[in-house]
Amino acid sequence: MEVVAFVGPSGSGKSHRAIGVAHDNNCEAIIDDGLLIEGAKILAGTSAKSETSRINAVRRAIFMEDSHASEVREALALSDIHRLLIIATSDKMIEKIIHRLVLPEPVKTVYITQIATKQEIKSAKKARLKYGKHIVPVPTVELKQHFSGYFADLPYNLFSRNKHQTGGAFRSIVRPQFSYYGSLLISDYVIEDIINLIMKKVLAVAHVNYIHVRRRSDARGISVHVELVLYYGVQIFEVSRLLQKKIKSKIEYMTAMQVNKVNISIRSLVLRQ
Repeated sequence: MEVVAFVGPSGSGKSHRAIGVAHDNNCEAIIDDGLLIEGAKILAGTSAKSETSRINAVRRAIFMEDSHASEVREALALSDIHRLLIIATSDKMIEKIIHRLVLPEPVKTVYITQIATKQEIKSAKKARLKYGKHIVPVPTVELKQHFSGYFADLPYNLFSRNKHQTGGAFRSIVRPQFSYYGSLLISDYVIEDIINLIMKKVLAVAHVNYIHVRRRSDARGISVHVELVLYYGVQIFEVSRLLQKKIKSKIEYMTAMQVNKVNISIRSLVLRQ
């Protein structure tokens, strides 16, 4: 198994860029805050955000508890994961995690400063300090069993069998118990990465010009606008309807956010090379 390290200070925006970094480096799974995440599923571990103090959260994140480390080691051994992204706040933390999980030295280290501007990092830190926002690169529907903290303030019951239920609905955001604010935010970057991954698997799509995510002011769902270049000869309306359906279903499944509208714009057609 190969390891890629992703390093940056706490609150600098690592987690909301994790999916993109993993994809760019061909990593099939992510270690973040005590969790082993593969695709849209938590394979093993316990989130550091479930701890009641910052000290315990740090210990959880570096797998200091033997049973925790053993659980993740076993899950890795039983998996088909060949390349793993480990997210940490420092090179020293990477060393501690790979030691506890008995993993090889990283073949590559990506630093947040290499992929984010100073202003983006500053904004991310400001949001963490001012609002206590925590971002995780994992479907919200996977999180409930991993948290004993608060769940509140999402526009509908995430875990209801009926995703479209109305009336009497309640919101469910994880609030880490060690954080005074402790809100959890799914970044637009995550949504954009999900859409880009969908587009890469659709042979009719030649290029994605841009993706725009708009959130309602009352937090009741999002709208997505995607502008594309398609290959000449494809069925434009059929492809557009397929993409609308895929985008809506994947985002709602992976983030539990309500997608109110998906607009697909076709900028142009190009010949296949």
